[in-house]
Amino acid sequence: MEFNTSLLHITDTDEYGNGSTLSPICQVSAFAYDSAEQLEKVFNNRAHGYSYTRVGNPTVAAFEKRMAAIEGGIGAAACSSGMAAITAALLNILRAGDEVIVSSGLFGGTIELFEDLAPFGIKAVFLEELTYENIIAAVNENTKAVFTELIGNPRLDVVDIERVSDACREKGLPLIIDSTTATPYLIHPLAHGADIVIHSSSKYINGGGNSISGIIIDGGTFKWDRDRYPDMAPFLKYGPFAYLSKLRNRIWRNTGCCLSPFNAYMNMVGMETLGLRMERCCSNALKLAEILEETEGIKVNYPGLKSSPYHELVERQMQGRGGAIVTIGAGSRERAYKLINSLKYASIATNIGDVRTLVIHPASTIYTHSTEAQRQSAGVYEDTIRISVGIEDINDLADDFRQAVAHL
Repeated sequence: MEFNTSLLHITDTDEYGNGSTLSPICQVSAFAYDSAEQLEKVFNNRAHGYSYTRVGNPTVAAFEKRMAAIEGGIGAAACSSGMAAITAALLNILRAGDEVIVSSGLFGGTIELFEDLAPFGIKAVFLEELTYENIIAAVNENTKAVFTELIGNPRLDVVDIERVSDACREKGLPLIIDSTTATPYLIHPLAHGADIVIHSSSKYINGGGNSISGIIIDGGTFKWDRDRYPDMAPFLKYGPFAYLSKLRNRIWRNTGCCLSPFNAYMNMVGMETLGLRMERCCSNALKLAEILEETEGIKVNYPGLKSSPYHELVERQMQGRGGAIVTIGAGSRERAYKLINSLKYASIATNIGDVRTLVIHPASTIYTHSTEAQRQSAGVYEDTIRISVGIEDINDLADDFRQAVAHL
């Protein structure tokens, strides 16, 4: 199946019952059984079933199954937000004294998360450029994972996933990829060497800006060393499911970061049009970037542009599709504010991946708690505007940005 067909038909909908093409919403807290003995079996993973929605729910499971199938993973765990997914994915394998190699061009909230983990003895080693050579040089006996966004938000740097995964395999480290801004439409990270993929599914997977959620997808291919990852030892008997088994029975379950059934349902509704939306959003983003690149007084950053240092990698790794985010430099914070406030169609909002175009001034919002050095490493300056390009007609978007620039 090709991509759009797979979104609709990659999983078997017969199990939903009554001919339903989408899972019913099981909006309940707990599930009743005919006997205490049967509930005991379900609760202790000795029989199939659901006991409590924090631990598992049929609607959420249907969403997890679809996402795992689309990404080519062996299974998934859905979370209440993208940040919850990143937190659970990391804490599943880390303990005090461990280090994680991460790229500098991360979303502001993720940078803050690593700061929050520092008091617990988990150190983030930030690399300005996440390359094979830099990873090899940064690894030490305490390094336990490599984490990066595939397309940085909003730096828009693109990781050469195959080269990075080569370094990870050479050093025996799992590669955890946040593929939120890329989506399965642009690339399947597991097929290119990643071990675990994370999405803030609030964004492009959902597409309608109506549900907060995140998801962790495991490729099941990483070989966990019991000496290097001692907390994984009790779960190695599950083979390729070791990571997911530990995740679902420990940190994910006990922190209560579960996804609500209703939000899982809304994500399944949204993901069925992911390919159509991304095709339009990526096309609009490239055209808008090309137009703005020719506009005096505006500096444009978009990895799909021929002038971008990542253009060749985008062509090779993502079939020329550079994603749906464009960042521009307006010259100053005052000019950035004036441009933003002059737009008619773009909503001033902190989300990305909506069907409508969204704009934000990152330095004063999502990076307000970051240091100046952190902001610059993430590609955020006083004049930076992040544009999450939607599905509007490109002529209308182009005219809107032209008139907004004219106000400067």
